[in-house]
Amino acid sequence: MNRHIFALQQVARRSFSGSARRQMENNVPQKQKMFQEDNGLPVHLKGGTADALLYRTTMALTVLGAGYVVYELVKAAFPQKKD
Repeated sequence: MNRHIFALQQVARRSFSGSARRQMENNVPQKQKMFQEDNGLPVHLKGGTADALLYRTTMALTVLGAGYVVYELVKAAFPQKKD
């Protein structure tokens, strides 16, 4: 049993430490410059079209959810009469 655990540890150690690592460039200064420029946009929309799409989708789901809640509350408050 211990031998299997030791073998698993060796395999895991080899796969993580022996793999070649890609060097990534630091994009933080460009992002800071983009988010700090004064272009009249709110900070949650400065990321571009993906942020705008995410914002609009979130707002649409919020409005639809609130409408559905109101509909269900009205339906529960005024139940249909059974004949």
